[in-house]
Amino acid sequence: MKKLVQHVYDQFGVTFNDRSVLIEAFTHSSYANDHRDEQIRNLERLEFLGDAVLEVTVSEYLYHKYPNHPEGQLTRMRASIVRAESLAKLAKEYNLHQFVRLGKGEEQMNGRTRPSLLCDVLEAFIGAVFVDQGMDVVKDILKAILFPKIDSGAFSHGMDHKTALQELLQRNGVVTIEYTVVDKRGPDHQKEFVVEVNVEGDLFGKGVGRSKKAAEQAAAKVALEMLEESNES
Repeated sequence: MKKLVQHVYDQFGVTFNDRSVLIEAFTHSSYANDHRDEQIRNLERLEFLGDAVLEVTVSEYLYHKYPNHPEGQLTRMRASIVRAESLAKLAKEYNLHQFVRLGKGEEQMNGRTRPSLLCDVLEAFIGAVFVDQGMDVVKDILKAILFPKIDSGAFSHGMDHKTALQELLQRNGVVTIEYTVVDKRGPDHQKEFVVEVNVEGDLFGKGVGRSKKAAEQAAAKVALEMLEESNES
């Protein structure tokens, strides 16, 4: 208990008013089932709440960060950020898995390393912060641990930039978007493709990738960024 409290303070600068809420966020249902006579609350209710809190805070951040992105693109960005794999990596990065209370069976099955469980724990933790500290503290934590990753493009692998570019350009009618491989370089086992994306014959971006599809996505991403900059200027 003391180690968890100290870890949360060291990592996030938060001291809980009600430590029982914090413990609940780190109590898996398997642990509660193993101690039924103690009537221990598990993390599932806080996970439910934290999932909603994360969705609204990430949505708000994306809404203000990308004022010219259409709804479909914002939705895809949000989905890539709050998906289980992304949240699990974040939980592990901050060593939250070390403090989860698991049942014996779950522990033996290496449940502590399961992405779905790690995701649940992070969501429950955010839910607990919201309950005990309020939305402003939640946002302070996310500004420190999540939003910089969004800015750096850490979740772009989950983005379909080609579809986003097509939706943006074709909002007012059909336009011709062409992807062309203009160069291939490197040995066969490490080949890189260079792709240009042209819109109605005009060059909008160039991307590099280990496959043609990856290079096309990279080119589309460059084109989206160019369009965003031109809309802001």
